[in-house]
Amino acid sequence: MLIAQLLNLLYNIVDRIYIGKIPGEGTLALASIGLCFPFVTLITAFANLFGLGGAPLCAMARGKGNREGAQGIMVNAGFMLLLSGAVLTVLGIAFHRPLLYLFGASEVTYPYASSYIVIYLLGTLCVMLSLGLNPYINCQGFARTGMLTVALGAAANIVLDPIFIFALHLGVRGAAIATVLSQFLSAAWVVKFLTGKKAELKLDFRGFCPDWHCIQRITVLGIASFVMSFTDMLVQVACNSMLRGFGGDLYISVMTVLNSVRQIAQTPVLAIADGASTAISYNYGAGLYKRTRDAIRFMTQIAIGYTMLVWMLVSLFPALFIRIFNQDAELVAAAVPALHIYFFGFVMMAFQYAGQSTFRALGRAKYAVFFSLLRKAFIVVPLTLLLPYCWNLGVSGVFAAEPVSNCIGGLACYLTMRHVVMPELKMEN
Repeated sequence: MLIAQLLNLLYNIVDRIYIGKIPGEGTLALASIGLCFPFVTLITAFANLFGLGGAPLCAMARGKGNREGAQGIMVNAGFMLLLSGAVLTVLGIAFHRPLLYLFGASEVTYPYASSYIVIYLLGTLCVMLSLGLNPYINCQGFARTGMLTVALGAAANIVLDPIFIFALHLGVRGAAIATVLSQFLSAAWVVKFLTGKKAELKLDFRGFCPDWHCIQRITVLGIASFVMSFTDMLVQVACNSMLRGFGGDLYISVMTVLNSVRQIAQTPVLAIADGASTAISYNYGAGLYKRTRDAIRFMTQIAIGYTMLVWMLVSLFPALFIRIFNQDAELVAAAVPALHIYFFGFVMMAFQYAGQSTFRALGRAKYAVFFSLLRKAFIVVPLTLLLPYCWNLGVSGVFAAEPVSNCIGGLACYLTMRHVVMPELKMEN
């Protein structure tokens, strides 16, 4: 689980590491990537809608011995991935200019952001196929093959980025080209496997006619993942817009770096929580409630210990983490105090992860979705829009929204879990 999470992290941040090193343009280029995050997140949301929405249904149909039904679910999901990918490509390219300005672009950063996102959008279908169909490889029992999908894309991106960005002097456009080519390789790998001999369920569109009832079932199950990604997009748009108004392009670059550092920091604890979910689900299903309680406590303790360690390291060596992405003295000077604010109380995220993972593991998806929405849509976004105007906080208010939401959302999620779940686990079947 951790290896897969780290590979996915590497895939996502390698562009930013190279882009931040572009001579003379690194800071503006980072800002342009930050402006493109909402596009990327929206595409991911639709891929998750039909990928994570259909894969559990496909697995359940396989478990019941209904091979034809399982294959029908996968093919209908594949159809919707292609359809939504085509629509997102056309609309994204057609309206990318007003959307980028809505997301916080300036006359200076727009050319960089535009050159990146137009090329990236041309590869939308590759993203939809690689990200959206990969769960259908995993649900057939080929987890290693599914992990290789991510590994192939990450390795290709690492190799291609410096070639296109620096050797061919294409800058931000080169990063986008490298990303699209990497996504194409991942998509080709997925399609080759699902149409090959090893796959139990084949991606075969011959004689296909959309089953709208099946598509509805997929959409209903995937809406939770879609909403969680969509709220991420709202947070990104709110942050970029406020930072553009109060601090300019420099602070959008700062937020891009902070988000990247947070992704690095939170990946291991997410892997811990996801890994513990399996043990929690198994023991709960077996009626071993003491073991279930022990697994929840162990997960929480490890998560608290890890997030405390990360908080300490980030507080002691902030510039070290920032310079992974950019060496510019002005950006580092602006990012160091912002990083201290942004990561203050990072340990409270341990309670958020522990609570949400427990709810998911025990089949309480509504609680998991609610607390994700509570933290992002109902706490982070309003605070991001309000705090900069309070006590002359300015950009500091944008960065402060994260720790405040971590404290409120994390405690609310964990305490609710303790109140709702733990009483049910007091007696063992």
